[in-house]
Amino acid sequence: MNYAQLLLPDFSLILIGYLVCRYTALNRTVWQQVDALVYYLLFPVLLFHSIVKSPLDLKAASSLIGAGWAMGLAGIALAYSLPYLPWIKNHIDRREHAASAQVAFRFNSFVALALAERLAGREGLALIAVLIGVCVPLLSVGAVWPMARHAQRGFLSELVRNPLFIGTASGLLANVLGFAIPVWLEPTVTRVGAASLAMGLMAAGAGLQFGALARAKTLAVAVLSIRHFILPLVAWVLSKLFGLSPVQTTMLLAFSALPTASSCYVLAARMGYDGSYVAGLVTLSTLLGMVSLPFALGVLR
Repeated sequence: MNYAQLLLPDFSLILIGYLVCRYTALNRTVWQQVDALVYYLLFPVLLFHSIVKSPLDLKAASSLIGAGWAMGLAGIALAYSLPYLPWIKNHIDRREHAASAQVAFRFNSFVALALAERLAGREGLALIAVLIGVCVPLLSVGAVWPMARHAQRGFLSELVRNPLFIGTASGLLANVLGFAIPVWLEPTVTRVGAASLAMGLMAAGAGLQFGALARAKTLAVAVLSIRHFILPLVAWVLSKLFGLSPVQTTMLLAFSALPTASSCYVLAARMGYDGSYVAGLVTLSTLLGMVSLPFALGVLR
């Protein structure tokens, strides 16, 4: 299978967003509002719907959930350890690290959901929704904690206001309780989800920035190496240790090699950090995803 070709539609939308923002009157001011709409409303609805519409068989998915959590914890541990590594600690600013650590382990859910259905149909979509559902709360804690601690802000208050955390946590709770979206509401919710994918990918493209990457190069190389090289290897090892099925292995490998979340810079800026540097990391991660996804799916798999 040509994985680069499979990824082309998603990265084409990212490129379109970049070109429209850069060369038309629909500039960054417009796309900031689109980004906020997707982040605070459309995408939480998509996450909630994706989790609720497929009843979770926690026993059948337990191995995949365990592997996803183990991979998430590994990413958090690796990212947190960077300021203490003897060969690079003198080249890392602690404040920049607090804002940038999240880039190493968070993921772009827009690309994940768009890719999963093409890789494995409805089964793949259900599995990736499970991974998103169980990992977003964990990774949200990992992302918010160092920034809240460094900025001396309330950790729990920042976490519970995270729309992705709210969408996934409520979706998991509704699934466990057996809640189903009414049939008459299903088409509307489905259209909201479809809109969030297309708009989210284009908004990610509109947010691409390169200039801020000139500084803190060591930190950039470190977090992006974790995101795009080390985590796919970790996922490959975990798929063996947890005895995952071929489809589960494919989803975990795809999950491990995704570009980082486009909302990383939104979260960093909202908590008082330099969003432009984090946006630069998101930009480079988006481009590296075109290499790491074929590596994980075509080489490791």
